[in-house]
Parts: sequence; structure tokens; C-alpha cells
Amino acid sequence: MAARCTLDHEALLRAAGFLTVAGVDEAGRGPLAGPLLVAAMILPEGFSHPRLNDSKKLSAKVREEIFEEISTDPHLVWAVVEVGVEEIDRLNILRATHEGMRRAVLKLPVNVDHVLIDGLPVHPFPRPQTALVGGDGLSLSIAAASVCAKVIRDRTMMEIDAEFPQYGFAQHKGYGTALHLARLREYGPTPHHRRSFAPVKQLSLPF
Repeated sequence: MAARCTLDHEALLRAAGFLTVAGVDEAGRGPLAGPLLVAAMILPEGFSHPRLNDSKKLSAKVREEIFEEISTDPHLVWAVVEVGVEEIDRLNILRATHEGMRRAVLKLPVNVDHVLIDGLPVHPFPRPQTALVGGDGLSLSIAAASVCAKVIRDRTMMEIDAEFPQYGFAQHKGYGTALHLARLREYGPTPHHRRSFAPVKQLSLPF
């Protein structure tokens, strides 16, 4: 039986004296184009939501609905940061992700005692941390962060689609689908493509 997404990890940390616990997650590590988005979320004790889960398990419509609910809830504290393609190319995607996670936590308007991170540990990190592999399906704080990061990134990719409609960004959101690769070969990379990623690096840069 699959584990449920709960506040159990947050409750254990609070019981240990870490009163303010944030969940951190990202969206956009794998795409060939577009920024990386990282969100940090603090949920109040006793928070519940009937549909909140790992953003990858939710439809785009449900993600949007949940985002509207949690982003306007005055009891939730959250922050989001964008790491652009230039920084991704300069640092590499792993280091850019870690930098985004650090920035998102430090951007929160309150001091954080402990951070739950989706995936593996991040070093160095400005606050005590617990890394949870598959954490966006275990921790509601991480799941909420994953929804925020995913929805905001998808909206950003829609804006890029309006700028470069021939690439199909509205459909693939920058991921390396067959359609995206075909359009990339046909039109060449845009300024929004990650030049350090192999399928892009292999092509000439017309912009």
C-alpha cells in the first residue's frame, strides 16, 4: 500500500523542537528550455487538503485549482524563486537546483527551523534539513511547494509559447518530446533553450 501524503514528518520535527518547518521542491530540472522554479512552503499545524499530492500525480486543471486555493490562503507562508537558463548553463542543473532551494528558503518572510527537501540532501544549506526521496508524495509541505513551482513554471512556459509559438511550448513545456526535438531541429534554439543540454548544444544558435 502506497504511503499517504501527510504532515507526519512535519509533526515529528515540531515535537523535536523545530517549530517552523518548510517543505521545498522544484519544477523544471529535466526540460531543454525554460527556467527552473523552486518553491518553499510552510503549512500550519493541523493543515489538511483532500486533493493535495505530488504535482506529477495531478492533472493540470487540479493543480491550477489547488494552487489558487493555497496561494491565497492567509495561513500559508510560501516563496518561489526562478533560476534562469543562463545560470543553469553556468552552474549545471544540479547546482542550479541546490542554489534555487537555498534562495527559496531564505526568501520566506519568517525564520525557518528545519527544511524538508524532496530528493537528496543539499550541501551547504542555510537551515537544518531532512531529505526525503519521493517527498512530494509523503509530505504535504513538499507537495504544496511542488504544486506552486509546477503551476508557476507552466504559466511561464505559456508566456514563452506566445513569444515563440512555432516550438509548441504550450504542449511540451520545454521537455524533450518528439515534437520539441523536431521543432528544435527545424528552427534552431531560442534564447530560452539551455545551451548546456546535449540536444541543444549540438545545434547552431541563430539568436
